Amino acid sequence: MTLYPVLPPLLLVAVAALLVGARVVAFRQWQASGRHRTALWRWLGLTSAAILLLIAAARIVIVVDVADAIRSAADTEPNVFLLVDRSPDMAVGDLADRTRMEVARDDVEALLDRYPHARFAVIEFASAPALNWPLSADIWSLRPVLDALTPYGYGPDAVTQANAGAANTVLRYQLISAIQQYPRAANLVYYLGAGARESRVPARTFDPPMGAIDGGAVLGYGTATGGHIPGTGFERSSVDDAALRTAAGQLGVPYVARTHGAPLAGVPPDGGTGNLSATTIAAERPRTETYWLPALAAAALILIEAYLVLRDFLHSRLAGLKVVP
Repeated sequence: MTLYPVLPPLLLVAVAALLVGARVVAFRQWQASGRHRTALWRWLGLTSAAILLLIAAARIVIVVDVADAIRSAADTEPNVFLLVDRSPDMAVGDLADRTRMEVARDDVEALLDRYPHARFAVIEFASAPALNWPLSADIWSLRPVLDALTPYGYGPDAVTQANAGAANTVLRYQLISAIQQYPRAANLVYYLGAGARESRVPARTFDPPMGAIDGGAVLGYGTATGGHIPGTGFERSSVDDAALRTAAGQLGVPYVARTHGAPLAGVPPDGGTGNLSATTIAAERPRTETYWLPALAAAALILIEAYLVLRDFLHSRLAGLKVVP
């Protein structure tokens, strides 16, 4: 349960205090005047209406958190494609004593939390791509799969044959399929990799269908200094910013250097493309508005009071009329 007040909280509290004070003064005046009980009931009705309006203004919203539940995503929820580099370069520990893959796994968790109702697909790659997880809204089952992501087996060949653009073909066909199945959904692509600087093969080019990608980012892991690739003779592997920026340009998303392992919160949710407000998507969790219930009850009480005031007015007018013979 969450509050979304229609006024600033302090102002709402001040209005409530003034209203309560005014109703207390009115009650004391009623006591001093010695009026009959009907006036007391009318005081109670108006006071209740005022309290109900304050509750309505507080706007109590019941939010359902289903981020960790199995559910079917609506056809307008986004499709998020995670391209995860599993080459040996991701085993380098040059990010504040953490490996690049460890930071990447944290970033993936942040993306799952950012898009709680999205469908996710995971494409892993090194020298060749593989569809690790087909497009699905089953985040509950996906989390342990992502937690187990590690670089592939180390070795000189695994390093020199890695390809920064290896995921292109699988991504292209996955995007085509997603557009056909969910034509109203946005497609976000997040590439998580190091760029494969030691590779001896030319990087493949990303050529997604025209207009198929609505947002995302290329997240580049590693520092310019780099570090040792375990199990290999490569003592100094640095992030390949040039290759990653090229991939970002081909995908039409921004490049974000992940050089310090800081939380992903600072990365624009929609990749800064301007095509999608993913902040809104992330915020659109199932919720139930309750303000109308107290507002409806207050309206009923106010209508009753209005009827009684009008009746008293008519009675007083009729009582003041003189009968002419």
